[in-house]
Amino acid sequence: MINQQCPMIGLCVSKPSGARRGSSPLVVVASQPPPPEIKSLFKPKPRTPADIVRHTRDLLRFLDAKGDDKDKQMSELSKNMRELKTILYGDSETEPIAEACSQLTQEFFKDDTLRLLIICLPKLNLEARKDATQVVANLQRQQVQSRLIASDYLETNLYLMDILISGYENTGMTLHYGAMLRECIRHQIVAKYVLDSPHMEKFFDYIQLPNFDIAADAAVTFKELLTRHKSTVAEFLSKNYEWFFDEFNSKLLESSNYVTRRQAVKLLGDMLLDRSNSAVMTKYVSSRDSLRILMNLLRESSKSIQIEAFHVFKLFAANQSKPADIIGILVTNRSKLLTLLGDLKTDKEDEQFEADKAQVMKEIAALEPSKCC
Repeated sequence: MINQQCPMIGLCVSKPSGARRGSSPLVVVASQPPPPEIKSLFKPKPRTPADIVRHTRDLLRFLDAKGDDKDKQMSELSKNMRELKTILYGDSETEPIAEACSQLTQEFFKDDTLRLLIICLPKLNLEARKDATQVVANLQRQQVQSRLIASDYLETNLYLMDILISGYENTGMTLHYGAMLRECIRHQIVAKYVLDSPHMEKFFDYIQLPNFDIAADAAVTFKELLTRHKSTVAEFLSKNYEWFFDEFNSKLLESSNYVTRRQAVKLLGDMLLDRSNSAVMTKYVSSRDSLRILMNLLRESSKSIQIEAFHVFKLFAANQSKPADIIGILVTNRSKLLTLLGDLKTDKEDEQFEADKAQVMKEIAALEPSKCC
């Protein structure tokens, strides 16, 4: 008979009852497995979104510390970035959970996690950089109790934009920092900071860099800065009209690069046709140098540049308060302009374009030479 005093966990070892002294064979009885409630005590506690952020922050802080576990740190950082991205974006099986996103967002903007991530980004591997970029982008849109706390954080840490903009001088970081910068520009306070900073002048050079990826990314950011926040852009253009359009005309509209010219004339049209910039538009279409540049763009072999140039040129023709020198240029070149405009066609039938063109030609044809004196 087996000893009934045997414990339930582990191995039970006992002598059979009635065995003679000197002969004591052992009987081993395997215990039953522990019940589920005991097993659960040994499972690791799932990490909350805030836990993952805190762990990420700690890893970033000690990323430069000397030690043999550098590879382990990088592996954990990469894992954390993937988890943070999944919480914010969801995956193929689950949608993002609002409460989890809220917890993540609140913890992320504590203790300078964003600053640490931006500074340490060049040290991460490519996949971790991509995930980090998407995390930062998403966090700019996350609301906590109807507030964009990313905007509140950036308002007191605007210098971080200086680091992001410097990415245009680092080939390996351009696309990551550029994407982060554009998402941060969603906040008006950030856009105003960049517009009013010395960095704006640098964009004219970044856009012309020989590296296509850097130049293209800079052009996208430049457009975002000049079109997203209407009132801020109007204020910037009014205050900085002279130097800005001198640079815009000479470096972009008259660039030797076809892509640069095409993007620039399209952006110019977007800015001048916006009602918020009406005062700037009136000033621009009163400039003979600007008119000369637009007339040259109308003569481009590229149809797309011609069409975009027309949308700006029509503002010169429609201006009912044309200065005398503008009238003089239009009258002197009337015959060539009417022929050029008559031959200008869009690839697809466009009634509005044809109506605008007819009106411009009518305006030019009706100009009196005497008005130029």
